[in-house]
Amino acid sequence: MDQRTIRVTVRGAFDGLTADQRAELLAHAAEHDVSFAAFTAEGSLTYDIAARPFFTFRVAETVEREQDIPAAVSRAETTAAAYLTARGYGFKNLSSQAADMSQVPLGKRGRKLAARAD
Repeated sequence: MDQRTIRVTVRGAFDGLTADQRAELLAHAAEHDVSFAAFTAEGSLTYDIAARPFFTFRVAETVEREQDIPAAVSRAETTAAAYLTARGYGFKNLSSQAADMSQVPLGKRGRKLAARAD
């Protein structure tokens, strides 16, 4: 059976941060800038707390069937919540969006590489 790479984007808002937590997030903001955004198995957090209280947590997972995607989304939300909770950050309004990379159309470069492989 083919493996499907699923990219899950979990969005939410920080909630009830203390002044110390906010200062900690600001101090580490450069490490969590969108320019370092990546879909990884353990998850990748990005935010711009100086501008707004929102964050994005990106997770990559592999599933075998399309029916497994909702479970992957649920696991990604759980991973995001665990990541934030472990650091003591409150959060709210989690929402998720999944992209099945096997269904994403190839760009020009991808089509050329696929043609060469055939």
